[in-house]
Amino acid sequence: MLRWHGRRATAHRYMQIHLAKSDISEMAVDAVVSPGNSLGIMGGGVAGVLSRKGGPTIQREAMSLAPIAIGAAVVTNAGGLWAKNVIHAPTMEEPGQKVAVENVGRAMRAALLAANQRSFQVIAVPGLGTGLGGADPAEAARAMVSELRAHRQTNPATVWLVDTNEKILVHLEEALQTTTP
Repeated sequence: MLRWHGRRATAHRYMQIHLAKSDISEMAVDAVVSPGNSLGIMGGGVAGVLSRKGGPTIQREAMSLAPIAIGAAVVTNAGGLWAKNVIHAPTMEEPGQKVAVENVGRAMRAALLAANQRSFQVIAVPGLGTGLGGADPAEAARAMVSELRAHRQTNPATVWLVDTNEKILVHLEEALQTTTP
């Protein structure tokens, strides 16, 4: 279900931003973002879904690149997912921790920079930190959109903000309509 789509100007180009109710593990994109933990353990939330559906190779590779600092990101293969890669942008240091909204912004920035570094044209991002991390959905949405607006790199050209939770989508839609750079 497409709820919002549009173009947002950055300093150098337009970035296509789409909002959709969707299972991120079924997105056929260059990369999906996994907002897991610094250890690369993909047991629950979006990370767990990606690992279960994509296979154990994703977690093995993520753990081999750990620790991944909050504010950094690493890229792994996507196993059996439709996506080609997974960008691991942790929002917490260890599994089960509560997520501060600052970590959401740092993870979003890291994911966008990783996408640019790898020349990924299309990425899909869930509501970072809003699931098991317990971040306030409205604040997390504003942090994510602020980072999208601040991103000045060439890639990604298209960002899909996706979630299966309608409440998260409402907050993302509001942030897209109201957040200024």
